[in-house]
Amino acid sequence: MMVLPNEFERRMRTLLGDEWDTVRTAWETMPIRRGVRANRLKYTAEQLRERLPFLEARSPFSPDGFVTTASFRAGSDPLHHAGAYYVQEPSAMSAVTVLRPEKGERVLDTCAAPGGKSTQIAAALAGEGLLWCNEYVPSRARILAQNIERCGIRNAVVSAGDTARLPVELSGFFDAVLCDVPCSGEGMFRKEPEAIPQWSEDNVRTCAERSAAILDNAAACVRRGGRLVLSTCTFAPEENEWAVVRFLKRHPDFTLVDTGVTFGRPGFSATRIAPFGEGESVENVPLQYCRRILPTDGGEGHFIALFVREGDEARPAVAVKSAKEPEAVSAARALYADCFVNPPRGRLSVFGDTVRLLPEEMPETRGISIVAAGVAVATLRQGRTLRAEPHHAVFQSAAADDCRRLLNLSLDDARVTAFLHGEELAVESPDGYTAVAADGVVTGFGKVSGGKLKNHYPKGLRLL
Repeated sequence: MMVLPNEFERRMRTLLGDEWDTVRTAWETMPIRRGVRANRLKYTAEQLRERLPFLEARSPFSPDGFVTTASFRAGSDPLHHAGAYYVQEPSAMSAVTVLRPEKGERVLDTCAAPGGKSTQIAAALAGEGLLWCNEYVPSRARILAQNIERCGIRNAVVSAGDTARLPVELSGFFDAVLCDVPCSGEGMFRKEPEAIPQWSEDNVRTCAERSAAILDNAAACVRRGGRLVLSTCTFAPEENEWAVVRFLKRHPDFTLVDTGVTFGRPGFSATRIAPFGEGESVENVPLQYCRRILPTDGGEGHFIALFVREGDEARPAVAVKSAKEPEAVSAARALYADCFVNPPRGRLSVFGDTVRLLPEEMPETRGISIVAAGVAVATLRQGRTLRAEPHHAVFQSAAADDCRRLLNLSLDDARVTAFLHGEELAVESPDGYTAVAADGVVTGFGKVSGGKLKNHYPKGLRLL
């Protein structure tokens, strides 16, 4: 039985009334649901359903998502290595569904690690526009960058730092902004029971104050006519409906609008949240436009609110300085042409010993710490002459039909596992850098010479 703090139980009974008993029972008795979301950049939901038989039902929270209660090890699955899907709590997919990113838009994810929502946004952008992912903690930002790379995303920037820096350089730059703020995490108590003894009302207030500052920074990055989503995984009204009310008072140029979804339930009324306020009035805010997901609604505990910024203005243009192409970029461009059919889209730029393909929509910034941008194309080797060797990331982000040389293996081919172990493979393929795919999804590359493929799968990613 889950032991909850007495004060938390009292608050929940105040918030839910007699329904708390039903929710509490559901928390205790329902199996923990796991979510799996197809990465549309590489794989369809229909393909995923066919290949992963343990998936039980389609998720109501995303058209690309599935729900399962099965226990499985995604890390050993070739399709997971290939980035064909992402493991994500089912109702956590709801925030991006409400945001509705569209192909070609510029989208900011302000608190992005480990990357579930960012990769979901990227799939909707379909390789067009720009995805900017920020994470405050540098170590978590590096994990985020790894998930961005695994999912084959070329049009993303990963930054690390305080969100206060973003509007200084990116004011009004984005069509849509997701603000999935750090919260008291009450909805995750079942999955993260170690968080229960850390809960307190003081922490709820601290989280509410911190999320308000993050939301203000996020709002400044939204262009006029653009969208902003506030998302939490907690039940606390101070972090949810009251956060909405207070935000609208601080930002009269934003309007709360209907999420347009049917999952979950409407946000709680002014009367219901009144005991958690500080004598404030709601002043006709349509809180029913918000969306709550309780354990009895098929999720763990999420809240979503959608705002639109008043007005309509074109997003700022991206200025790119023209310069003579350095030797390293020319070498990387020639290498790219040898490996892929279509020319690179974006700007090839040198960073140390790496040439990266930057997104076309990426602006110049100075005071933001960039962890990764675009996709790494080539590693530079200095010798008598400069050499460029392919980087794993550029193959991980490639479509199979764009690769000049491809070894496509079925999932039951023993060579798939051998490749993920880093082993050399016997092949009947032309010599040269060759993409290796699992069921048509590129997951790395090797160099073929004389009927042998020398494995270039990164050591840190290999199966032990």
